[in-house]
Amino acid sequence: MLLSLTRRRFLAQSGVAALAAGSSLGMPHISRAATRPEFTHGVQTGDVDASSGMVWTRVDRPARIDFEWATTDSFKNARKLHALTTSPASDFTVKRLIDGLPSDQEIFWRATATDLADVNGVSDPIVGHFRTAPGSRRSVKFAWSGDTVGQGWGIDEDRGGMKAYGTMAKHQPDFFLHSGDTIYADGPLKETVDLPDGTVWKNLVIPEKTKVAETLDEYRGQWKYNMLDRNVRELYANVPTFYQWDDHEVVNNWSASKDLSADDRYSEKNIHILAARAARAFHEMTPIRYVPEEPGRIYRKISYGPMLDIFFLDLRSYRGPNGDNLQTEMSEGAQMMGSAQIAWLKRALADSDATWKVIASDMPIGLLVPDGDKWEAVANGDNGVPKGREIEFAEVLRFIKSAKITNTVWLTADVHYTAAHHYSPDRAAFQDFEPFWEFVSGPIHAGTFGPNDLDMTFGPEVRFMKAPENGESNLAPSAGLQFFGLVDIDGDTEQLTVRLMDTDDRELWKTTLDPVRNG
Repeated sequence: MLLSLTRRRFLAQSGVAALAAGSSLGMPHISRAATRPEFTHGVQTGDVDASSGMVWTRVDRPARIDFEWATTDSFKNARKLHALTTSPASDFTVKRLIDGLPSDQEIFWRATATDLADVNGVSDPIVGHFRTAPGSRRSVKFAWSGDTVGQGWGIDEDRGGMKAYGTMAKHQPDFFLHSGDTIYADGPLKETVDLPDGTVWKNLVIPEKTKVAETLDEYRGQWKYNMLDRNVRELYANVPTFYQWDDHEVVNNWSASKDLSADDRYSEKNIHILAARAARAFHEMTPIRYVPEEPGRIYRKISYGPMLDIFFLDLRSYRGPNGDNLQTEMSEGAQMMGSAQIAWLKRALADSDATWKVIASDMPIGLLVPDGDKWEAVANGDNGVPKGREIEFAEVLRFIKSAKITNTVWLTADVHYTAAHHYSPDRAAFQDFEPFWEFVSGPIHAGTFGPNDLDMTFGPEVRFMKAPENGESNLAPSAGLQFFGLVDIDGDTEQLTVRLMDTDDRELWKTTLDPVRNG
């Protein structure tokens, strides 16, 4: 019988094991010999389901990476996998799918690097850990948030670094859903920032964070910067991260029509080139799965047991230009998801047998998000029948109702505060949909803003909101207004509970939703 350790026990034992074995849990290893490869940025796991998960790590040179996995941290009876190699082409990153795993099982995996130029140069192993999704009903917990290292707020080690990541990790979620703005490629850092209380925020700064990202290496550097933070590395070593992206992975408010001609920060003005480099870095530096039919695609579904399917949207890659968002019929200019993604979402929702269908959207539906005199998100401020990008969302909501798809919940970030919105046709200009919830959380480590105004096309109502007061904006993480959400699905009742949390682990608001039973 396989021995399964709890995540708490593994964490408690890992420090002793690391000292004894010379390895570390998801931490960069400082080699005692200059000829030995070093793991530079810890480990990551992502896109875990009941039988598989993606794993990731990075070394400092061309190397052969040997992988193995086991169901105990002793690695007794470990299964060895075929080795992979790293090269400068991928910036020495490597990721692979580990499949054929038992469901609902603690999985420990480790990697060892051998220098391709010196077979005697062998690293100490680095270890990661995750739990596969259940094959039958059991309680599931996950966290979500967005917006990391934005608006000039980087890693201040004197203040504990990215503290909200550490707070979130204490809850030992099954996974963390990062809702976008995973990096701020357009957000250079200064070494110091004077705060209103007279103290000084002291950023850890690396060369790639002193300017906007333009080259591939500069985009890669944004990811490396985040993984310098101990809180981030420790979360990644033990909690799978499911990624989607938004705009700051490339540049603020980007679409294929983004015009950088007047932005003196950029010598590379071609948004297509920047987006291509950003997308390559995104896929190299995260454990996101490959989609064979469209390599590089971000929208996808992950099934996490019989009670939960997650549908990840991409509202960035296929959108038309930002504008007044008042088109009266669907057109390329009004596009946000695009016809192929909408068709996929409809099929995936209709095929889902999960109790809860969580739609992970990188932007909110009913909040007004301006881009100068244009609109950046879905809503357009006219409070009327669906126009512009609202037409796509009306189509999806109408389909959910007509296909009798139940228990949909929308999760998002983007606006840098936390809120709970209830949407109802009773309050809406467009009424052909069933009521649903949208929960907003973030930033996890960036400036805090808000709140935003609502558009009543789909009848949103604010049931809870926490944002800066008195018109304050871009508050530092030290102000305490950093947020994440927790979702618990009870294995017995199948009830879904959402809790909105802050950096200090205060529960700000909670609601429990009963599942609708079909038939």
